[in-house]
Amino acid sequence: MTRFEELQPEQHVFEADVSRLLHMMVHSVYSDKDVFLRELISNAADACEKLRYESISKPQLSSDAAQPGILVSLNEESQTLVIEDNGIGMNRDEMIDALGTIARSGTKAFMERLEASKAGEKAELIGQFGVGFYSSFMVADRVDVISRRAGDDEAWKWSSDGKGSYDIVAVDLGAAPARGTRVVLHLMDDAKKYASKWTVEKIIRDQSGHVPVPIRLVEKEGAEPSQVSDGAALWLKQKSEISKQDYDDFYRSVSGQYDEPLANVHFRAEGRHEYTTLAFIPGSQPFDLFDPDRQGRMKLYVKRVFITDEAELLPRYLRFVRGIVDTPDLPLNISREMIQESPVLAAIKKGVTSRILSALEKMAEGEAETFSKVWDLFGPILKEGIYDDFERRSQLLKLARFRSTVSDGATRSLADYLAGMREGQSAIYYISGSSLDQLRSSPQLEGFRAKGIEVLLLTDGVDSFWPTNAPDFEGKPFKSVTQGLADLNAVTGEGGADEGDRQASPEVTAFIDFARSALGEEIGDVRVSDRLTESAVCLVASEHGPDRQLEKLLQGAGRLQTASKPILEINAHNERVKAIASIYDLAFREDAAWLLLDEARILDGDKPANPRAFADRQARLFALAIGHGK
Repeated sequence: MTRFEELQPEQHVFEADVSRLLHMMVHSVYSDKDVFLRELISNAADACEKLRYESISKPQLSSDAAQPGILVSLNEESQTLVIEDNGIGMNRDEMIDALGTIARSGTKAFMERLEASKAGEKAELIGQFGVGFYSSFMVADRVDVISRRAGDDEAWKWSSDGKGSYDIVAVDLGAAPARGTRVVLHLMDDAKKYASKWTVEKIIRDQSGHVPVPIRLVEKEGAEPSQVSDGAALWLKQKSEISKQDYDDFYRSVSGQYDEPLANVHFRAEGRHEYTTLAFIPGSQPFDLFDPDRQGRMKLYVKRVFITDEAELLPRYLRFVRGIVDTPDLPLNISREMIQESPVLAAIKKGVTSRILSALEKMAEGEAETFSKVWDLFGPILKEGIYDDFERRSQLLKLARFRSTVSDGATRSLADYLAGMREGQSAIYYISGSSLDQLRSSPQLEGFRAKGIEVLLLTDGVDSFWPTNAPDFEGKPFKSVTQGLADLNAVTGEGGADEGDRQASPEVTAFIDFARSALGEEIGDVRVSDRLTESAVCLVASEHGPDRQLEKLLQGAGRLQTASKPILEINAHNERVKAIASIYDLAFREDAAWLLLDEARILDGDKPANPRAFADRQARLFALAIGHGK
């Protein structure tokens, strides 16, 4: 008996998140389980790329001169499927870390979405996002992983049935790969088709045909392997040699998503710096798109050697773009610290960003329907660039699309807005809030609507911030309709009252003076409104400082300790206001002034500052009305 046979396996319990994920996969029904093979082959290819990278500084790791490769072996009799690579491999601690825990950013959010989804939607989620190694348990009731790290003189075996725990034990080197990892799937009865050559070969060609490592297939024990994929770098081929299917397959392998890309940007740059880029605009939102810690997913290669997927190859507002950049202008042994400081990489980032934005501009001009899909998916992210990227702000503003008071549910560009501006209009007007319905019913819009002035309706979180950093578009400043004076007098419009008709009667003027005194420190001012045509009141912010929505957001985030006092605007021609102004009972007028302020707060999406006082005032008015009725 060898010392390996005498060793007892160590038993470990899965991390909580892994157990949850495995339970969901094992006990849920998925219409497309093929994704597991793509995930395992992707892992194997990554392991080969990591070995190639580490061998730059440690040539002894691959001194046998064996070419990187992936071998898929089938056995229909024993119902097993084996995926083996000769990559970097894993030692004991790396096995525990890689196969017993989940460290991938966004996994928690993915599982929450998976748990919350309906049964029929789960297949779509699993296919769209992938679940890495653990997807094996969709088709296997037991998985064995045998691995030997390059350069080590020990090999280890990891085994689990996916029910909450796993074993690890040392194995004889003769039972392990010379280096790399062998994953053995003991297939369930309803997954026997994955031991069939025709099924597996088709999945590999469809989903993993363009991984940068050759893939061979052994259809049965003792048979000679046949090559399924040559591992050629797709990005180095001429575009004329690449079909749409080739591009789509490569996108899926490099992105980990299962949708179809809306567009690709494939080019070779020559000159001061040389590099090749193949980037994709996804056809759906990555599940962690709005994760504040999420970074880009572009992979950096140097002379076809994978270096890292953590280099900042694009600005954060293009973090939804997937793909690769390959350059010969960086050293193969470049460190992460050098990557962050590299002027070459900074120049590449600038060039790739410009090409992607140019491709989006071209799409907006010539493929409006496709660009509309891109904007619906990633518009909120692109607008972050308007706030962050001064150099490309004008370009991003031209790309931006907005819903407005005249767009009837569609989106319009700022060029469309300028073309429809009224005579005398000097600004681009907007209003921001949490929903289109809320914004469309805002009283602040009434005067603009009466004049036929278009107002942009902004509902994304970033919409409260970027207008403060974008001073103008083609000379026209951005102005919130909830801030300062409306300045509608100079605009020639379709309707609305003229200057004489807007003058307040002496009674209303007197009531406004009274309200200003009664409300005291609660407000900044009370004034006649030239923006209201129907509602009695509204709140606006002062001319200087943040508008109403931005102020609320800053306060909610704890970045604004003291809010500025709002201005209460009163519609001097509203029948209710005129009726109130005609009653000279001081107690009544004071209650009316406070109730009008609370009404404006409610219309603004807030609640009365003092609900009890609001109810008492309302009760007194009801009692007065009932008394008059008698």
